[in-house]
Amino acid sequence: MSTNPVVPLLDLKPQYQSIKSEIDEAVARVIASQIFILGPEVEAFEKEIAEYCGIKYAVGCTSGSDAIVLALMALGGKPGDEVLCPSYTFFATGGAVARIGLKPVWVDIDPVTYNMCPVLTAEAAKSCKKLKAIMPVHLYGQAADMVAFEALAARLNVSVVEDAAQAIGSRDAQGVPVGVRGAIATWSFFPSKNLGGFGDAGMCTTNSAELADSMKMLRVHGSKVKYIHTVVGMNGRLDALQAAVLRVKLRHLEAWHAGRQRNAAFYDGAFAAAGASDSRTPLTSHQKGGIAMRFPYKIPAPARHIYNQYIIRVPQGMRDDLRAHLTAQKIGTEIYYPVPLHLQECFEYLGTKPGTLPHTEAASLETIALPIFPDLTPDQLRHVAERVVQYVAANSKSAVSV
Repeated sequence: MSTNPVVPLLDLKPQYQSIKSEIDEAVARVIASQIFILGPEVEAFEKEIAEYCGIKYAVGCTSGSDAIVLALMALGGKPGDEVLCPSYTFFATGGAVARIGLKPVWVDIDPVTYNMCPVLTAEAAKSCKKLKAIMPVHLYGQAADMVAFEALAARLNVSVVEDAAQAIGSRDAQGVPVGVRGAIATWSFFPSKNLGGFGDAGMCTTNSAELADSMKMLRVHGSKVKYIHTVVGMNGRLDALQAAVLRVKLRHLEAWHAGRQRNAAFYDGAFAAAGASDSRTPLTSHQKGGIAMRFPYKIPAPARHIYNQYIIRVPQGMRDDLRAHLTAQKIGTEIYYPVPLHLQECFEYLGTKPGTLPHTEAASLETIALPIFPDLTPDQLRHVAERVVQYVAANSKSAVSV
């Protein structure tokens, strides 16, 4: 008698076991050196990340959230300056902006890719009086339309900061790596990322020597010479232990990307065979054939999606019940993101009303993340796909999408 496998949303233990000897050696090396903050491990990791991303300079820091703060400070952001950014993203995108007194200006998404829409960004810019930067997020591991954002930024004479926290190794529709086109790109190495540390860690990258020098100064309290402070900076230094661990993991990143892409292709095929369409086809109240589910559209090569998350979409009346069904089947899921930033209590002061960003609000009620990590087994993948299809097919006729 067969037993259905347990499928966690993410399980990092197999990954660790596969590289344990390398990790142990790297950690022991740092402990033996007794250099725990910045130092040669961080410098080596910065060099390796810059090479991997195809960019000149990398500045390690405490987290992806602090990377955004460093970037905006280096660009000269001042209280009251405005930053165009999506509301459909992890909190750090808007939180880092507000944390240093800048004003997030929310922009709706493209419902096909879930990335910030360049056309709607241009519309939102018309209301800005002190616009400092445009900050697209490469959400879920798929690149935003950086050609359009570059052109818009040039027209408005502002900088682009790429929030690439979920997208290391992604490429845009022209095959250009994310992080190369903007003035600064910010990265997160939170443990759940494709390249994840053993705690918090982040990075800023840039092709500007001036901006790199500024961020290096800002991350150590605004100091180039110990105890002499040119500006007020922050404690944003990267730990050597995190850098050492990440250096090991970086050597394996391409293989892990390939595993996620392989798993995504399996899901795509299974869902398409069951009658689902990709996210280019909107969910509607009355389905004409197929099932009421959408799997992620992947921009064709030379673009590259690295699937930090694999997101499906079902009618909002079905979403939470589907998640409960999968939980009962011992399948882990998550909602990224259930409450958009413009509807968060802490941002009420900005006055953005419900209904202002319809694509964002719909996505927050209709999307669900499935397990996609590279160590999933074929049995686990089949179990997830079969249980999703089983539930959605049985409930498609009665499902209503608003």
